[in-house]
Amino acid sequence: MARLETPACDFGRPAPDFRLPGVDGQDWTLEDCRGYKGTVVMFICNHCPYVQAILDRIVRDARELEQYEVGSVAIMSNDTEAYPEDGFDKMKALAEEAGFTFPYLYDESQETARLYGAVCTPDFFGFDAELKLQYRGRLDASGRHRADDSSRRELFEAMKRIAQTGQGPEPEAQQPSMGCSIKWRGAAP
Repeated sequence: MARLETPACDFGRPAPDFRLPGVDGQDWTLEDCRGYKGTVVMFICNHCPYVQAILDRIVRDARELEQYEVGSVAIMSNDTEAYPEDGFDKMKALAEEAGFTFPYLYDESQETARLYGAVCTPDFFGFDAELKLQYRGRLDASGRHRADDSSRRELFEAMKRIAQTGQGPEPEAQQPSMGCSIKWRGAAP
């Protein structure tokens, strides 16, 4: 598994729209997922050890961000033929087991991941109320292994700030997320 890091935040970049099927049987658009004061769009998958290490923290932070009117959505864009553990039925099972309170969507064409510029799982995009990018960083100091429970909640703090002020943290305060590469069909995009 190739470990990648996300690029720096491209402040003000608009969130690309999408229409993707969710594990709940509904199709979801960006508008359906957005929060009144901010939106987290995250690219995750079932099998990645980087995601597995923080899955409960993702669920916790998404749930707690709701009180700040920040919506969250998770998108799975991996090639499920090569990685069947990321298949739709297994996505359903994971969302139920982990207690997702946000939509978990399947990007079968991988077009949404390309539009966002997603490079790894997990990859977090934090948008303001106008769906302009304000945060591109990690959840916390966790990597392949879970960070100490006292580690700073970087994504949560950034999104709380965005909800309250409309501005994300300064670029130097945003640490890149790291994880397994998106599993592209055929050649890389």
